[in-house]
Amino acid sequence: MMRALQPVRGTQDLLPEAARRHRRVIEAARAAAELYGFAEMATPIFEFTEVFARPIGEHTDIVAKEMYTFADRGGEEVTLRPENTAGVVRAVISNGLAQSVPLKFFYSGPMFRYERPQKGRFRQFHQIGVELIGVAEPQADIEVIALGNRILDTLAVGERVVLELNTLGDPESRAAYREALVSYFTARVAELSEDSRRRLQFNPMRIFDSKDATDQRVASDAPAFADYLNAESRRLFDRVRDGLDRLGIDHRLNPRLVRGLDYYTHTAFEFVTTDLGAQGTVMGGGRYDGLVEMMGGPAMPGVGWAAGIERLGMLIDEPPGLRRPIAVVPIGEAGEAAALTLAEVLRNNGCAVDLGYSGNLARRMRRANRVNARVAVLIGEDEIVRNVVALRDLDSGEQSEVPMDPSLSALQARLQVFYS
Repeated sequence: MMRALQPVRGTQDLLPEAARRHRRVIEAARAAAELYGFAEMATPIFEFTEVFARPIGEHTDIVAKEMYTFADRGGEEVTLRPENTAGVVRAVISNGLAQSVPLKFFYSGPMFRYERPQKGRFRQFHQIGVELIGVAEPQADIEVIALGNRILDTLAVGERVVLELNTLGDPESRAAYREALVSYFTARVAELSEDSRRRLQFNPMRIFDSKDATDQRVASDAPAFADYLNAESRRLFDRVRDGLDRLGIDHRLNPRLVRGLDYYTHTAFEFVTTDLGAQGTVMGGGRYDGLVEMMGGPAMPGVGWAAGIERLGMLIDEPPGLRRPIAVVPIGEAGEAAALTLAEVLRNNGCAVDLGYSGNLARRMRRANRVNARVAVLIGEDEIVRNVVALRDLDSGEQSEVPMDPSLSALQARLQVFYS
């Protein structure tokens, strides 16, 4: 088979079963977001590269190794979005929304990263997410976490995940901690991987994100961030934890949780599971108080999260399929026109209808069984003359006749028996 007829590595076709899982996740998230006053929005799938490069971090793996960046026909350098927070902030600035805070947005859609495909992780993947911009109080952190928790509970996966929580402090705390980390890791630099040696130069906290076993062993003895938090950072984090306790949202502290993007400050969190192997994060986010200003807007706080639709789709129960349709089956040439009209009238009345397109009666009935129709409505020349249709129960095989009238009231009444 030609390579062009295969999906590109790290991408997938969303066939009906997978599409139902995606839709279930998105619809549950959208409905929950509305309860919290989050309005849906969408940003372009690609942006100018600088929208992502500086906010995410020039030396992060995402920018250095994973972004799909290219020059378009006009010579502009653009990037397929690897995440959506930076795009949402760009939209806030470019649309002049910064004067209308607080802003509460929900989104869903595809993201793109060139990385090694693995279970639940693709090069084109899909996310749901929320952003709450313009609220410095810890109630914002609590609310977005509570919303995420509600979505997971709605999808019946709440018992399969654990909320992990950490604080990355304010710039003053981060500077003090960075100095301590540089001192610690420099003393053991010979033990670090090449990637972590590079991280040590630009952002030593990112060493905690390393999947290298030796890096993890070295990092396990590193200084704790809690020892370098100033009073204000500690107070904000304590209030977030107290709020989660009041709402009955269990969590555990993970002092090594740093997230993968450079713009995070203060609260960082992940909902993790052991049911998807090593890559167990299904939802993660945190506070990004300096991001809007970094991107050219006014100084204002923000907090949000994103969740992988593919990963959540793997955890949820199989959503119900399409409602079993009514198969309208014409018999002979005389039944074709009548069946076409009847099918559309039934659809106008809210019925899901599959119309047999061609073939003899046996072939059309095989199709009715293949699409899992509940009942077949047969109409041919004899039925037209007598102003009736034949109704066949496809589960029991029983068949009866139903008189036709302009309003289809008799047929509708009989069909309700099959769908009650």
